[in-house]
Amino acid sequence: MNVLEKIPVREQDAKERATNFREVCLGYNMEEAVAEAQRCIGCKNAQCVKGCPVAINIPGFIDEVKKGDIAAAYQVISEASALPAVCGRVCPQESQCEGKCIRGIKGDPISIGKLERFVADYAREHEIKPEIHVEKKGKKVAVIGSGPAGLTCAGDLAKAGYDVTIFEALHEAGGVLIYGIPEFRLPKEDVVEKEIQNVKELGVKIETNVVVGKSVTIDELMEKEGFQAVFIGSGAGLPKFMGIPGENLNGVFSANEYLTRSNLMKAFKEDNPTPIMRGRKVAVVGGGNVAMDAARTALRLGAETHIVYRRSEEELPARVEEVHHAKEEGIIFDLLTNPVEILSDENGWVKGMKCVRMELGEPDESGRRHPVVKKGSEFEMQLDTVIMALGTSPNPLISSTTQGLETNKWKCIVADEVNGRTTKEGVYAGGDAVTGAATVILAMGAGKAAAKGIVEFLSAR
Repeated sequence: MNVLEKIPVREQDAKERATNFREVCLGYNMEEAVAEAQRCIGCKNAQCVKGCPVAINIPGFIDEVKKGDIAAAYQVISEASALPAVCGRVCPQESQCEGKCIRGIKGDPISIGKLERFVADYAREHEIKPEIHVEKKGKKVAVIGSGPAGLTCAGDLAKAGYDVTIFEALHEAGGVLIYGIPEFRLPKEDVVEKEIQNVKELGVKIETNVVVGKSVTIDELMEKEGFQAVFIGSGAGLPKFMGIPGENLNGVFSANEYLTRSNLMKAFKEDNPTPIMRGRKVAVVGGGNVAMDAARTALRLGAETHIVYRRSEEELPARVEEVHHAKEEGIIFDLLTNPVEILSDENGWVKGMKCVRMELGEPDESGRRHPVVKKGSEFEMQLDTVIMALGTSPNPLISSTTQGLETNKWKCIVADEVNGRTTKEGVYAGGDAVTGAATVILAMGAGKAAAKGIVEFLSAR
């Protein structure tokens, strides 16, 4: 074995997977996982841990995998993470733990994410549960939202002995894990539901169909229902649009709606009553992970699918792995291209999109080169569906119904990064509701920080 090269991970064939919604990555088996773990040099001052937003003891769990003791490896991970099977699949490890791996200086970094996934899947298949000993505190905490921030915060608070209830607006728990990420990247029944069940087994209660701000307010939860602290992890579900002519035509969707129909409502199944647009030629506008998810979903629903993005491939914000998978499956990338108008047929349906070619100019405030329109480059794409994947912002319902809760100009809740504390006493927040749309693992890190802040707050009372 060449220790400088990672053990390859098995995947579905690209042509086959482009026609189904089964998981693309097949993961490691025991032999492959142990071989990959043996590449780890077990750094004393492990940089990989510093790159993990929830600070998993990465050398510790990998050391147990080396020995073949997967149950012990799972217990090490469970001390820090409530959602290892999720994180092993969707975290951007290449820019976090694996991005800091010392082995990666002279060769391939250790496949930390694939090893975490293997351990979590093994634990699920062998019914291994986290070993938790809880001493009850007799104090109630409400968590708003059952996405990665809410589940992490709730799990940590339950481990600390608090009586936790999660309030979820939708009919099913999981937040973005359920409605936002496709089945072929993150299986719902086998992975997400099982990890949510592990959180419930810690004693966490989940109430669905509760829209906080409408069904009940935060003040009512605290003043009438006896919750002594509240964590807001309500995410960012309000889609953004470009503001160009034609965005209100039939056949134009936000990626949020499109993916929710497919992922939460199972519209991709032939016998499902939820409708979804099965376009023949689809353009997805945007270049992030959500754009890749929407494009790869449209492809599986039978469309010729284009990613339309105004910068070059180097500036694509999506994970390299997602871009690679999209290309393998046949997604067409129209880069340095920007829409200026969506065109209508005589019945008010999309028939095409007017675009301009771009070139990269000087870097903007973020350091990315600013795209500039090429003169005389206007052209039309013939389409029947356009999906806008331009990001999301928090729904202002909670902030507008909670007195004393400060928000910024983007309607994000203002909260302390270290402990999640907001401007309202006893109310904490984290994840996309604070930062705007970001990654699952960053939301988990925020939920973890807020749980610590809530424990400190309640311990002082």
